[in-house]
Amino acid sequence: MVPPEVGLAAFALFAALVVDRVIGDPHSNYHPVALLGRFIGWWGKPALYSERVQRGAGVFCWVMTVFLFTLPFFLFAHFAPWWLVLCGAPFLLKCCFAWRSLEEHTCAVVSALESGVTSAREQVKMLVSRDTAELDPVHIRSAAYESMTENLTDSIISPLFYFSIFGLAGAAFFRAVNTMDAMLGYRDERIRLGWCSARMDDILNFIPARITVLFLLVYFMFRGTARRAWQVMRRDGKKRPGFNGGIVMAAMAGGCGIRFEKPGVYTIGNGECSLKEAGADVLRAVRAVTLMFAIFGCSTLILLAWLINSTCI
Repeated sequence: MVPPEVGLAAFALFAALVVDRVIGDPHSNYHPVALLGRFIGWWGKPALYSERVQRGAGVFCWVMTVFLFTLPFFLFAHFAPWWLVLCGAPFLLKCCFAWRSLEEHTCAVVSALESGVTSAREQVKMLVSRDTAELDPVHIRSAAYESMTENLTDSIISPLFYFSIFGLAGAAFFRAVNTMDAMLGYRDERIRLGWCSARMDDILNFIPARITVLFLLVYFMFRGTARRAWQVMRRDGKKRPGFNGGIVMAAMAGGCGIRFEKPGVYTIGNGECSLKEAGADVLRAVRAVTLMFAIFGCSTLILLAWLINSTCI
C-alpha cells in the first residue's frame, strides 16, 4: 500500500507537466514568480546600500525572500484538505518550473532569424546576459540553445528534484533561490549584493546538474552518441565559468555533435553539425530528459514509500 501523500506527490508531478504543456506560463503580473521578481527588484538595488553592508544585506534579504516565497507553498501542502491539494498542487508546482516556456523562448529566437539578425538579437537578449549587439546568426543560435541547455537543469530538473524530496516547499525554495541568482548573480555592481544568491544557486544545482548529465548520457546511449558526449564533457565541461552549467552544456554539445560558443569566453563541442541542422536535436534531448526524470522521480517515490510501508508492517 502506497501512503496517500506519496500518491499525491506522484500525481502532482505528472499533472504539473501536463499543465505546463497545455497552458505554459500565463503572462500575468500576479504569477507567483512575477511577484517574486518584483520583490527582488525592490530590494536588489546596490545603490540602496553602502558597499560595506552589501554582502550582509544580500544575505539577510536572501533569507527573507526565500522564507516569504516558500511559506505559502509549505502551508498549502501541509494544511489544505487532501482534495484541494490534489487539485491545486499541480498548478503550484507548475509555477516553479518552466518547460514549455523554455522551448517557446528558444524557438522564438530561431524564428526571428528568418526576419533578420536585428530581430533575432532582440529576442536572444531576453535569454542571455551577454552583449548581443554584434552577434552573427551562428552565435545567436548558440546563445539560444546554450540557454535552453543550461536551463534544462535550472528551470526543469532542479525544481522537480527538490519537489521529489521536499514537496512543494522544496520546489518553491529552489525557485526563489534561482530567481535571485538570475537577477543578482553577476560580476558587476551587483557582485556583493548578489554574492549569497549566486553561491547558494551553485550549491543547490550541484546534484541536479550531475543528474541531468547522467540522463543525457542515457538518452545519447540510445542515440549511439553517449561516448562522444562523455568525451566532450570530460574535455570541455570546465571551460564555462561555474561548476554546474558547463558539464551539462558539454554533454549536450557532444551528444548532438554541435558547438556552443561565447565569443572570447569559451568554445564547447566539436561542431560536426551546425546548430541550424541539429538544433532540433537539442529540443528532443531536453524533452526526453524531462520525461525520463519525471518517470524516475515518481518511481523512486513510490518504491521508497513501499519499502517504508513494508518495513513498518
